[in-house]
Amino acid sequence: MTAGELLRDVRRRHGLTQKQLAARARTSQAAISRIERDQVSPSVDTLTTLVDLMGERLDLVPEPIDYGHDRTLLAQTAARRSSESTTTSASRTPC
Repeated sequence: MTAGELLRDVRRRHGLTQKQLAARARTSQAAISRIERDQVSPSVDTLTTLVDLMGERLDLVPEPIDYGHDRTLLAQTAARRSSESTTTSASRTPC
């Protein structure tokens, strides 16, 4: 979901027009329209403020992405490479 789609959904859920939301935000209806049509990408602060003006809270929650890799295998490979580099650097240490 884009920022514009999110803003439009929240605004419509609250039964507001773009003009009404713009008045609350002390901006223009055109500015709200540009955001909703994804012509402008608002900052997180701006989007948070607009959503707050409608009585809702914007939560950004990071979630893990599954790239289709076996995470266990990746962790084992990384650990093996780490131990191999430690062993290799230890064998290069002059006596």
